[in-house]
Parts: sequence; C-alpha cells; structure tokens
Amino acid sequence: MVYVPSETRYDEMDYRHCGNSGLKLPAISLGLWHNFGGDTGHDLKRKICQTAFDNGITHFDLANNYGPPAGSAEEAFGEILRTDFAGYRDEMVIATKAGYMMWDGPYGEWSSRKYLISSCDQSLKRLGLDYVDIFYSHRYDPDTPLEETMGALDQIVRSGKALYAGISSYNSERTREAVAILKDLGTPCIIHQPSYNMINRWVERDGLKDTLKDLGVGSIAFTPLAQGMLTNKYLKGTPASSRAAQGKSLDPGFLNERAIANIQKLNEIAAARGQTLAQMALAWVLRDGGITTALIGASKPEQVVDCVGALKNQDFTAEELAEIDIYANEEDINLWALSSET
Repeated sequence: MVYVPSETRYDEMDYRHCGNSGLKLPAISLGLWHNFGGDTGHDLKRKICQTAFDNGITHFDLANNYGPPAGSAEEAFGEILRTDFAGYRDEMVIATKAGYMMWDGPYGEWSSRKYLISSCDQSLKRLGLDYVDIFYSHRYDPDTPLEETMGALDQIVRSGKALYAGISSYNSERTREAVAILKDLGTPCIIHQPSYNMINRWVERDGLKDTLKDLGVGSIAFTPLAQGMLTNKYLKGTPASSRAAQGKSLDPGFLNERAIANIQKLNEIAAARGQTLAQMALAWVLRDGGITTALIGASKPEQVVDCVGALKNQDFTAEELAEIDIYANEEDINLWALSSET
C-alpha cells in the first residue's frame, strides 16, 4: 500500500527556531539509535517513521554507527526515503553524525578530518542522499586539534554535503571554543546535541544550557526519557523486550530499588498532571525554552503518539517543579560523560 501522509500533520506540532538560525525544528524529533538495525523488522521501522511524520515530526536523527550492525540504520532509513517518503525530502530535516568506531584501523573513529569527511561520504551513500541537513561531530576528540575537527565540518558544509554543522556531547568550555572556530570560518554551529533528562542533569551543572543561550546555538536533548527509565516500562519490573533485559545500552544496575521507587513517585506526579510519565519527562526537558527539541526513540508507533502528547501541557507550577526535584535524583547514567567532561 502506498503511504500517504496525514493532511493535518502540521496542525498540532510546535516548531521552534534552532538558536539564531532560520531553521525550525519540531519540539519532538525522532532518533534512530535503537530499533532501526538488523534486529528490527523493516515494516515496523516504516510504521514508526510514518507515524512520526503524520504527527508533525519532520526531524530524523541518525549516526553512521547506528544499527546493529553499524550503518544499517542509515540504510534502513534510506530505503524508507526511497519508498514511503519519496517526494517529501524537502519537508524533512535529516541529520547524521560521526565520531565513534566505524571501521578498523587508525582512521575509523574519533574526529580527524579524514575520518569525518570519509564518514559523511559513506553516510550519504547509505542514505541515498546528495546532502544531509545537519552533520555533527558526534563527540569531542582530545587527540585531534579542535581546529581540524571544526575545519572538517566547515568543509563538509561548503562542499554541499550538509546544510548545517553541529556538535554533540561537548562540554560548555569546548562548546565555546568550537563555536568560535566555526564562526571565524564562516560556518556557524547551529545546534548542540547533549544527553539531558530529569535524572541526568549534567548540562545544568556544566552550565551548557546557559552557554547555548548566550551563543545563540540551538539544542536537541537526546535520551530525554533516560533510555526508557522515565516511562511506564520499568514501573513493575524489567520486561523481556526492554533495553535493560537485552543488554543494549541500559545497564540493569541503573534500575535499583531506590531508582524505581523514585520513578514511581514521578509517575504519580505525572498522573496528577493528566500526563503519562514519558509526557511529563519530555515537557520538563522542554519547559523553559532552553532546549529546542527533545529527541525520542521508539520501539512501536504508539510510543511516538504518546510522546507527541507531551506538547499539550508544557507548563509547570513552582510546586510541581519542587516536588519533581525531590524524586528526580540524578543517577549515574550518563554514558557520554567521558566526552562531556574532557
């Protein structure tokens, strides 16, 4: 059956300017880190993407190493672009990144000019595109001069392989340095992608949120649901189909007795607001305008619909925020701390 997008797909979504740029992003974006590799059926991938687009999600976020195996998420989305989304490319913002291990040898990871430019070329082939809208340095590389990494992003944009440049998991100090270099080169950094949620607040402690506001750089928060911890998935145990049970990226040790008790309390606060826990967690990330868009993942279409529902109530009272702070104790779940602390 030929996919026809909903005619009302733009009616309810909130679109926000990405920093000082002219690019607008939906308040909820779809990330393809999980559930888009060879371990997920293609029909399910199609339905997740269709549901996202039908609900106004125009921003699809990938990376060269997403899978498994690495590269397969880009290949799968490339197939969806050629079939279901044929003719709708200009209604979408497609992003990808490079920085983590992708191939053997000394040029297969980190952020040298050789690796980043080669990675971008490979990603475009897998996606079947002439360009992506945003290309990111996926992590700070302590062994490559920042001028080289930013110079590679500048070259990628100037060559027409990407429209905008971004960075991910850089701390506040490195962000200021990277943004200054790109500004001098004439290719502004328009977006930063940090991990951020109620139980992982390093961007607040580091001052990154304030830095991005000061610099006029947009932001896209990944893992806003703490890889499923801030949903109803783990309220009554660990489902066999979950990331924690499958040993993917969520350590079962994070789901200790104290953490579960706190999450249950947060769920009660969400219910009193008329929201699911996931909806409240997303609204909290988006609450003060410091974050442009929240990047969700989904294992089924219904989760996408639930997440978009967060936009119906993004306001919090001072009392609600204070109560959330009591139970939203920061957990040691930032898998990207090494990059963000370097």
